[in-house]
Amino acid sequence: MDDFVKAAKVSDLKPGGMTLFEAGEERVLLVNVGGQLHAVGEVCPHAECNLSEDGALEGEEVECVCHGSRFSATTGEVLEGPAEEGLARYTVRIEGDDVLIGPA
Repeated sequence: MDDFVKAAKVSDLKPGGMTLFEAGEERVLLVNVGGQLHAVGEVCPHAECNLSEDGALEGEEVECVCHGSRFSATTGEVLEGPAEEGLARYTVRIEGDDVLIGPA
């Protein structure tokens, strides 16, 4: 993504929720952590599981249920392996009720 793209409405994503947003070839996981929206890569780098389908958001952590890797939902960093690489972190901008996702 080279520019900001509308991904969702703020009102569509309640606290504790997460959803997939696709922009071309990029798969982005949009999460609501305590009312703050964050966007990270949606594919677990360990086994390429889709976190929007094979993941669980618990507080500020996203767990890949395929093999138990845990990531920060706010920064994308690995909190627990077996994954060794973190998730890309995307810029989130709010305009009215629109959630815009920008470059990693």
